[in-house]
Amino acid sequence: MQHLITLPVLLPLLAGIILLLPPCGKNLVLRRWVASFMALFTLVASTLLLTTILGSGPLVYAIGEWQPPFGIVLYADPLAVALCILTSFLSLVTIVYASRGDDKAGSFFHPLAHFLLMGVNGAFLTGDLFNLFVFFEVLLIASYALLMHKKDKHTTKAALHYVILNLVGSSIFLIALGVLYGVLGTLNMADMAVKVALLQGDDIYLAKIGGLLLLIVFALKAALLPLHLWLPATYGRAMPVIAAQFAIMTKVGVYAIMRVFTMIFGEQAGELSGIASTWLWPLALVTLVVGAVGVLAAEDLRRLSANLVIVSVGTLIAMVALNNEQATAVAIYYLVHSTIACAAMFLVADMIALQRGKVQDRLVNSRGVARA
Repeated sequence: MQHLITLPVLLPLLAGIILLLPPCGKNLVLRRWVASFMALFTLVASTLLLTTILGSGPLVYAIGEWQPPFGIVLYADPLAVALCILTSFLSLVTIVYASRGDDKAGSFFHPLAHFLLMGVNGAFLTGDLFNLFVFFEVLLIASYALLMHKKDKHTTKAALHYVILNLVGSSIFLIALGVLYGVLGTLNMADMAVKVALLQGDDIYLAKIGGLLLLIVFALKAALLPLHLWLPATYGRAMPVIAAQFAIMTKVGVYAIMRVFTMIFGEQAGELSGIASTWLWPLALVTLVVGAVGVLAAEDLRRLSANLVIVSVGTLIAMVALNNEQATAVAIYYLVHSTIACAAMFLVADMIALQRGKVQDRLVNSRGVARA
């Protein structure tokens, strides 16, 4: 059972490879069945992992038995595994929904969906900041290709902005990791949490710079204001089934903020304790307001749903900023149901658009005329 922690990452990787090879690569019906069953297996494995850790406690898995700070470590606690279950469930639903015809727009929808699942699950389970960067890149590369699944000029423009911003974010992420590794000598989160409290002199300021750079990166991933501008256009232009898959991606940024700024820069971090608290509360409130304005101004259901994702991020970050047990419990509950609700909104918008013809999912005024 000690290897069970690897299955939420390895099963999607295996599924993506199988779906690229014959006979799945040439047979759409077989590809749909394999993709659906592998997503179901990942969901079952994640559920079994949660059952295991609820009985025996959190699991730490050193790949190849290489111990920190040199080895790759996976860490599974109830929060991380619950989010893996949520991601696996969302992937299963969207894969089945896409099998009604949306997957015909491109040959690689199903393998890309599993590579995205692999990246998100890996980001939730990793216990190392560098491997968090690696899994971020895996899910981002898969998302780049999925965005282009629709193949029209509006989607291409939105995808270009999305790619450029995330490439900048990845560069900042690497700089932050370099600064923190130079100061602490490790990127294992548990080790960093111990060593950050022992820093003295100029090392404190360098670690603070590295931590704040990480905050910028995670805020970009989470679409926290003012780094949220990419999200409405990207989610609003993507195919609804793909936007539904992406509903979990902003939560990866929120999760990273929760982990890093409570575990590494938490109460035990000495002079670096709570370095993000000053920023999170006001940014969360402004994000909430801007997201709500976007909802009111939306001209179609997809854009409205995209702005609801921003509202959910603002709400979650506000709970994280409060930094107490009750607020964290509320944040976890809200994270799960808001992700499912936003994903469902995108799928509902798609079904409405299919039934309304040229009007699609555009909102209408009291006379039933589509608003320009």
